Amino acid sequence: MSRVRIVIFAKAPLPGMVKTRLVPTLGAQGAADLAQRMLTHTLGQALAAAVGPVELCVTPSPDETAWQSLAVPATVAWSDQGEGDLGTRMARAARRVTGAGESVLIIGTDCPALDAAHLRRAATSLQTFDATLVPTADGGYVLLGLNRFHASLFEAIEWSTDTVALETRRRLGQLGWKVQSHPMLHDIDEPDDLRWLPEEWRAPAHEHKCEPSAK
Repeated sequence: MSRVRIVIFAKAPLPGMVKTRLVPTLGAQGAADLAQRMLTHTLGQALAAAVGPVELCVTPSPDETAWQSLAVPATVAWSDQGEGDLGTRMARAARRVTGAGESVLIIGTDCPALDAAHLRRAATSLQTFDATLVPTADGGYVLLGLNRFHASLFEAIEWSTDTVALETRRRLGQLGWKVQSHPMLHDIDEPDDLRWLPEEWRAPAHEHKCEPSAK
């Protein structure tokens, strides 16, 4: 059985650059602080899952100063997402990892509910399934696990829409691959999603709420 590599897709938590849809509620700094907390949490859960190597696949490049303040264990690998839309960047990582003989779990940082137990279950499912998927309430997914690569899973998909998971499952079916879909989770993209944050996170997150500006 191939070993499983967790590849975390992450954007540098810079004010005005991440979680921009949360800025009206949290402010630019508050949204960036939440993004960093979710990134740190995701990394911790990936390491706790202990299913194989953990890699941060980031934008901008790992060499940029934006990443220097992030405390990352030396065991974590770094890679550059590179150019292109989300599908192009995910395809590049999936092709590289599976081409090296590893299975891959591709995850983002927007779902605090995706914990080590979920990651272990997804890794285990790749022992008997070709692919594994954790869908989200908004129609996307927070985890895609693959034992092998096929470009059709990433090409011409309308990312950030409510059809992403459905279309991905349809294409997996066209390939004839065995797929295990896990229970739906909630990611944090819009102000209404903040209710899905862990209870202990909610008060600090809302402390950054902007006051209405005078016009």
